[in-house]
Amino acid sequence: MADKPHETGGSARDRHVPVLLDRCLELLAPAISREGAVVVDATLGMGGHSEAMLAAHPGLRLIGLDRDPDALRLAGERLAPYADRIDLVHAVYDEWDRVLDELDLSAVDGALFDLGVSSLQLDETDRGFAYAQDAPLDMRMDPGAPRTAADVLNTYPHEDLARVLRVYGEEKFAGKIASAIIRERDKEPFSNSARLVELLYNTVPAASRRTGGHPAKRTFQALRIEVNAELDVLERALPAALESLAVGGRIAVMSYHSLEDKITKREFADRVKSRTPVDLPVELPGHGPEFRLLTRGSEQAGADEIETNPRAASVRLRAAERIRGGNGEEAT
Repeated sequence: MADKPHETGGSARDRHVPVLLDRCLELLAPAISREGAVVVDATLGMGGHSEAMLAAHPGLRLIGLDRDPDALRLAGERLAPYADRIDLVHAVYDEWDRVLDELDLSAVDGALFDLGVSSLQLDETDRGFAYAQDAPLDMRMDPGAPRTAADVLNTYPHEDLARVLRVYGEEKFAGKIASAIIRERDKEPFSNSARLVELLYNTVPAASRRTGGHPAKRTFQALRIEVNAELDVLERALPAALESLAVGGRIAVMSYHSLEDKITKREFADRVKSRTPVDLPVELPGHGPEFRLLTRGSEQAGADEIETNPRAASVRLRAAERIRGGNGEEAT
């Protein structure tokens, strides 16, 4: 959920520049422009994409989900002019089915996922997401969640620490870093980010620092993903979102690292396959693909957008449309 950084404080609109806004609106518009259409913004953040969709489509109802109460509050202020057309819900997006059930919705017309850490979370220093400033090692997207990054660092055994760093951070020095963390935590538990950043500078070889970027980047990403179970949540949420789409409904997913994008790519690829056995010459009735891709591979932000909004540099956008329902209903 990458956005342009702003000073802490101020309104959501002042602090938030949505990534790939025009392209997302273009991709979703055919599905959400009709009177009474329903779209779910699964990662509401500070409401930039939601505001644009509501402004563009006067008959649209929007369901906004976010696990961060501060984001919900700021987005609620931003979206106040549309209060009669929105439902903002404190929920993680793998609670998709529960939220729709509670709102008495059997299907939706659009879905938007803007994954990862938000500008709100990055810009609030005491949340501990950014390695550039010393802060408590928190990294919880929902401040009420039970486990912090400090808990992971101070309690995980070597094998689990190394796995988290290797898998979620794609860190090739995961074992070495895990050993250093355990040595240091035996002296004193970790509480603030500056000490961890110093450890990483001292542990990651200098040659890798010169070519691989800041030595804390991969470790901080790994800890954040582990603390918030981001990939597990996405693995559960995407199938629920796809199943809930009405025929003609559309979904757009913005990822900011390869692990998220791989999950999205795999889930979409499975839905656009024919179920007809490959050795049959004709498509069997009811066995055709349920979805079609709206993007060729993943789309990226253009150079102009990246220049004005650097957090758009890593975005990968994929989108798909439901063309057939489970009962064989097809789009007209």
